[in-house]
Amino acid sequence: MPRKEQSVIIRLGLDDTDHPEIGCTTERMNELVDIILSRIDSELIERRLVRLWPFATRRTRGNGALGAIFMIHMGEIEELYSICSGWFSELCEEIERYPETEFDPSPCLVISESEVSDEWYWTSVRGEVDCDKRMLDVQDAGCTVLVGESHWGVVGASAAISWVPGTFSSWELIAWRSEEKIGTERQVSETAVSCMGSLHPGAFVNRDPTKGRGLIAPRTPCPVLYGIRGSCSEDVERAHEWLQKRTDIEQCSCSAIHRTNQLSDDHIESSSSGTVISTPETTKGGHAMIGAITPDGRFNLVAFSEGGPVNRLLRSLIPGDQISWTGLASPDGSFHLEKLRADKTSPRITGRPICCSKTMRSKGKGQGMKCNSCGRMRHKYWLCNGMEGNYVAPIGRWVEPSPSNRRHLARPVSLMQ
Repeated sequence: MPRKEQSVIIRLGLDDTDHPEIGCTTERMNELVDIILSRIDSELIERRLVRLWPFATRRTRGNGALGAIFMIHMGEIEELYSICSGWFSELCEEIERYPETEFDPSPCLVISESEVSDEWYWTSVRGEVDCDKRMLDVQDAGCTVLVGESHWGVVGASAAISWVPGTFSSWELIAWRSEEKIGTERQVSETAVSCMGSLHPGAFVNRDPTKGRGLIAPRTPCPVLYGIRGSCSEDVERAHEWLQKRTDIEQCSCSAIHRTNQLSDDHIESSSSGTVISTPETTKGGHAMIGAITPDGRFNLVAFSEGGPVNRLLRSLIPGDQISWTGLASPDGSFHLEKLRADKTSPRITGRPICCSKTMRSKGKGQGMKCNSCGRMRHKYWLCNGMEGNYVAPIGRWVEPSPSNRRHLARPVSLMQ
């Protein structure tokens, strides 16, 4: 460990090394971290995994960037830059041999010897960022930027070094596969994942109970075996050690714990509240849209069929209902819901009065209603109730999609204060 009085804090950010069939940015960063620790007098303070704006035009798989914070002896700084430069050149040469895709990897490694503005993070997690302008900003801030033929990756790499973890940061342990197993079927037992949730409750959102399946193992041929999310580093490490002792779980080659902005809702500026002004429109695929108005204007709220409870609640709304919601404004102008809450509902007509266990019948215009069994007469009226009477969710309670249909950044209702 380097002496603090003779050391400096170095921040590394890496993004856009992913290819649909080859590699993974998490593994790339782990490789670089291992090289640095083995060759120079340094201490790894923390690894970070930062998710970015879900609607970004240029999205990497999972839309996440990697960061690493080191304490490095001042006499080793030159060697650090030499290691990073050599490693990055080899990475770019390897990527050139990848099969061509619509969006080829565009790797970027940012190195900073000082703290940078957290504005880079907030603009990257809440909206589209111009990569040319970001490149200039990063260079003007005195950072060293290593890029390939293009520099799309500078957005995520700069976000990874500028993120300041807040109250709602979480942790993810990522375990990688042995090289000879990459591309083969992963051995990650659903039974094991289910038991892990019961025995290690601090490791959360790792399984979708509504579908009876685990969420920790990717479905792509990438090098990741699984990723375990939790509330603290100790929780995910204990869960990982428990899994690795089982015979129904593939043995990993190595693993590392990352602090993440997952489950933070950082991509959401705030919730909104308003009044429903139109009846729901439903597409053939089951997606639903409704109009709502707030003091800031009109919103077209969209709930996709995969949203489950959110979709069902939206389709049950009628004009006059008062609701609250969170989500993202999409490039097409609609607002994609992530959570929805009915705050106050208008009455729903449920039918005519009942007499003798049967519905009373109308006698005609202005003549009231009559029970055909006993002959009793009543003034004409309709029975009504609130939303609780005909489904959908208790008034004042947030609903959300099932775990497998939520964004990485979405904060579960169970963790909301």
